[in-house]
Amino acid sequence: MTNAVNINEVLDGHVSLEIDCVDRLLFNAYVPNLQVGGQVVTFLTEHLGFPVPSPALLEKIGNRFRREVKAFAAEHNVPVLTLKKPDRTRWDDRKIDHVRPYLDKAEAEGRTGVVAIVQAQEFQWVFSAKNRSSTPGVVSFDFVKEERRVGIYYFYILDADFGPGFIKICTYFPYPAKVWLNGHEWAKRQARHAGIAFRELANGFASCEDPAGLQAICDRFGPGDIQSFFDHWSSVVPTPFTDDDRRAGYFWELSMRQVEVSRTIAFDDPRRARSFFESLVQDNVGIGRPEQVAMVFQAQLRTRGPRRTPGPFRTRVFSPGTEVKIDFSFKHSRVKQYLILCSQRKKCSRHEDGYFVDMSLTHRPRGPNAWFRPRPGAVREPVPADRGAVDFPAGDG
Repeated sequence: MTNAVNINEVLDGHVSLEIDCVDRLLFNAYVPNLQVGGQVVTFLTEHLGFPVPSPALLEKIGNRFRREVKAFAAEHNVPVLTLKKPDRTRWDDRKIDHVRPYLDKAEAEGRTGVVAIVQAQEFQWVFSAKNRSSTPGVVSFDFVKEERRVGIYYFYILDADFGPGFIKICTYFPYPAKVWLNGHEWAKRQARHAGIAFRELANGFASCEDPAGLQAICDRFGPGDIQSFFDHWSSVVPTPFTDDDRRAGYFWELSMRQVEVSRTIAFDDPRRARSFFESLVQDNVGIGRPEQVAMVFQAQLRTRGPRRTPGPFRTRVFSPGTEVKIDFSFKHSRVKQYLILCSQRKKCSRHEDGYFVDMSLTHRPRGPNAWFRPRPGAVREPVPADRGAVDFPAGDG
């Protein structure tokens, strides 16, 4: 019986390109001093100067924002697209399907800027006013957060450095927003500026004449690039906040919602990719080929103290048709490893040959205190909110 080949032996001498890069990024944009009811009262009375903190004032701000979006679209000849109402589990329309032609057209013409605005309705946590007074003719409002289906604007942008991205802004107070970007698209554009030739995947790299130079570009991607994108485009598109609001400290800060970190391995021969997965499954599963494996993380895990770390932690090994995929999750993170049988991560494209392995990590922390603050080229664990604002987180779209 021949000895099984392990992963290192499969990789040795047969990898034509290996790149680690930040992939899709999604950020929350929130106003730190508009998170509780008392802060809403302060905003309306001390900042805006109204004697009564009425919810009618918030409605006026939202209506002004909607008018400014329509005026912006008309002035810049930006199409406004409307999506069907979603339920809580799925979209009736996919935003990117509607926006893709406008992004492609702007790319072909060498234009940058807002290429489309998508108008939709989604569930968001927004403030509602409750009258706590029991005296007839007397009102005393409490502002509480509720999850409601409200109006949303997606500003789809083609940026010179990042390529496609969007800023999503809610039309209801306190106007929660999100920002979506792609690190691979940023790296492609930086590589072109540096004169590094490469063959691209739909969302990544298939080959490169200077792998070390390309990896150096991917490594230098950092929080400042994200902040620069947001600072610039939030000053271009309409927002519910005025310049006076911003000078008074009422403006968005960014926190991480989702980050994907990807490693792409390109092999010199298709059979090497198959051998990679054969070895990977054998080295790490070791119990045959079940469709679903729960025993990999079956051990009881504990944090500091007696409290037990919540599960479950599962691993799945897929073999649909000729494709292979390994997918496992741990707490709020998910790791996927899968084979690309042509030139994309998730779909097969006809115009290029090759076999690529994509290993991507997705992290989605929960709760308002899951801030993200890594150094360029690295990913760190979330840090508490009291240790500073976010600088780095990513999808929608």
